[in-house]
Amino acid sequence: MKSFGGNILFLDRSDINTDEIIPAKYLTEITKTALKPFLLEDLILEGFDPAVDINGKQVIVTRANFGCGSSREHAPWALEVNGIYVVIAENFARIFRQNMYNCGMCAIELKTETIDHLFNIYKGISASVDIDLDRGLLTFSGGGKVETVEFQMAPFDLELIKAGGWVEYADSKY
Repeated sequence: MKSFGGNILFLDRSDINTDEIIPAKYLTEITKTALKPFLLEDLILEGFDPAVDINGKQVIVTRANFGCGSSREHAPWALEVNGIYVVIAENFARIFRQNMYNCGMCAIELKTETIDHLFNIYKGISASVDIDLDRGLLTFSGGGKVETVEFQMAPFDLELIKAGGWVEYADSKY
């Protein structure tokens, strides 16, 4: 199982699509590693520089409808190869969310009010989150503050994550 949690990259926008996560011109790449330098290169967000801001981050906190657009699996792959195994958002595009689980990664949904609170408290400071999958708890810390937030995940999705993804799950069951 991957290690979940770590330093947070805040992306304060809804509707970040798969073309912004990994531009379509890189879909001809045949390895995940080849995608690494291009993560979020087309994302236009005031104050965001992917060349500087992604390094050392393991978790993204963002707004609604993350991963909308095409159904490419390359989008979670680009996150994964950069060491980002967790995205926390209000909600996700359905296929993107399932692709995250299929890759053994976490797509965690929180209420809009909770996401707003996290942005208000932790955006702009060095913040991190510890994730307890079994208990459904996120522990955020930064700027001298610590708080715990509960989350829920479907049991099967949790099984996929713990197995390391769909292929590993299938190998262990069939």
